[in-house]
Amino acid sequence: MTAATPWPPALAGTPAVVVIEQAIARQRLSHSLLLHGDDPDVLVAIALAIADRLLNAKGASAHFPPDQHPDCFALRPAGKMRQISADATRELIAKVQVSAAVAPRKVAILHEVDRMNTAAANVFLKTLEEPPANTTLLLLTTRPYALLPTIRSRVLQFRFPSLGIPLAADGWTPWLEDYRAWLGRLSAGVSDKRAVADHIFTVYGLVARFGAVLDFATDEVWKQQKEKLPPDLADDEQVAIETGIANGLRSRLFAEIEQATRAYALPRLCAGDDVARRAMIGAIEKIEHNVGLLRLNLNESAALEDFLLASLRLWTKR
Repeated sequence: MTAATPWPPALAGTPAVVVIEQAIARQRLSHSLLLHGDDPDVLVAIALAIADRLLNAKGASAHFPPDQHPDCFALRPAGKMRQISADATRELIAKVQVSAAVAPRKVAILHEVDRMNTAAANVFLKTLEEPPANTTLLLLTTRPYALLPTIRSRVLQFRFPSLGIPLAADGWTPWLEDYRAWLGRLSAGVSDKRAVADHIFTVYGLVARFGAVLDFATDEVWKQQKEKLPPDLADDEQVAIETGIANGLRSRLFAEIEQATRAYALPRLCAGDDVARRAMIGAIEKIEHNVGLLRLNLNESAALEDFLLASLRLWTKR
């Protein structure tokens, strides 16, 4: 049969997809796959395409979309801390231990598997060592290095690139334009205390607008994602998904600020501007440091404010 769930167009025919398709056709696909990359939406799309080909294969007594299939199970982080608990992991394992209802096999999709706490990871490790019959486990993560080495060593790994879909956040393009214009004014020099005050005022304006952009983008993406979620999804799982969306968008916004900084500095570097070289190096180091702190729960407004104030010093230093 023709699978109803296509591969992401940009990835169809790539070596990883071809290998997976051939393994499915030969019924030789590994029982456990680790799908990792920078874009969680790409990983979900790949997992659903794999699940569709496994569940709605020849021999299935009924066909369903993979995310609604009775033999497809999902495990997601839950709660404000966005963790996968040992109890939730045991519940998933119990489900895949039961015989398939209508498909030739069962599929379990573990979203953000790096969010497993230590107890959950140890419980899951036993399942990897003795996988249930006729079951495929699809582990999804943007942070494969955060998994236990013993888990990574027991799964077949595939990395998928981001599709580079532009971020459609209301007010974001003007924000980036104003940020670049501000860098231009900083590079021209600060003549007096009033100019310094104006620059600081700009910093706090950019911080406030950044928060508004992030909130708007999160709400829009959440509305779209919510329509695709199973109707019986628990409230704590919904909270975890919405928090994950916000964190993912926040990371993309900071990445685009870094790209804008590099793009602004590049012509000046080519012209031999040593001040621009030092400023760009310092700014990139600062934003990378602050992005690391975001993962430790630093507030995004505080991280951006710190970066912009550091940029003020870096780009005006002579």
